[in-house]
Amino acid sequence: MFSFEVVPGKVVKDVLDTSVLDVVAVVEDAYLRHDEGRTVNPDSYFLRFPEKPDARIIALPAFAELDPEPVTGIKWISSFPANVRAGVPRASAVLVLNDYATGYPRALLEAASISSARTAASAAVAARALARHVPGDGQVAIVGAGVIARTIVRHLVATGYRIDRLTVFDLHEPSADNLVALAKDELGLDAVRAASIGEALAAQTVVTATTAATPHVEQPVRPGQVVLNISLRDFAPSVVLGAQNYFDDVEHCMKANTSPHLAEQASGGRDFVTGTIADLVRGRALPDPARGVLVSPFGLGVLDLAVGQHVLLAARAQGLAIDVPDFFGETTRW
Repeated sequence: MFSFEVVPGKVVKDVLDTSVLDVVAVVEDAYLRHDEGRTVNPDSYFLRFPEKPDARIIALPAFAELDPEPVTGIKWISSFPANVRAGVPRASAVLVLNDYATGYPRALLEAASISSARTAASAAVAARALARHVPGDGQVAIVGAGVIARTIVRHLVATGYRIDRLTVFDLHEPSADNLVALAKDELGLDAVRAASIGEALAAQTVVTATTAATPHVEQPVRPGQVVLNISLRDFAPSVVLGAQNYFDDVEHCMKANTSPHLAEQASGGRDFVTGTIADLVRGRALPDPARGVLVSPFGLGVLDLAVGQHVLLAARAQGLAIDVPDFFGETTRW
């Protein structure tokens, strides 16, 4: 009952890098459990700073009925975009897992890799489900070339999503070049850097993974085009309103002035909502191939729990979870 373990970042990353397809399966399973009402996923809580308006730290509490046992906990993740100018990753995070029987914390995991992996797996789950109805033509572009972008590319390749050519655009050209090099050298892809965002948006499948604070894309989603909108605020309300829209959770996405939230405010309703990722996986609310599709998987705390449990169990099995003796100061009431 009173054991407490720590799983450091290198162990987390090694587990995730060697079990990509397992992570995708875990995330898909978590979506289906969420769809069945077997989770609790409250609103995320944002800590902001008056002197750093672009920075934030977010708390994502959640509960999920998972196998082999129910899991509850919280992810505490920071986003400090100014880090990028210093060559440091924008995001850092920890995940606390609690014992469901007693509520006691039982594990602490470095979670930046967990967060990027669950985000990438969300994109891969949605892309794979959509490809059954709107097949890709192999022309894939990614806008934004950070940690999440490279993780998404790896997950799309692992799940067999068709990529004949990858086009990369980032305002920071060295980042775009680094992702192009990774795609070529590690994944064997034909990859190029785009000269403009317009060039990237011409692809049949587009992934957006930026930190834009306000919408900057007004180009409509074309018929037969698939856009995986990992960013929160890239697209103008008109783009959202003109597309078929799928979300990981509708209510969760309609907050904090995200692109869908702005579309809801502009239209006064949610008629633009087509369905959820679970609908796609289960074969419900299927897309019309003659219209463009916009998928917005902004991430749920239950996904972090599912991936975190996967990592913890793997680390334990490999003897790499670090036990912290006497972590709790008192273990009896008297």
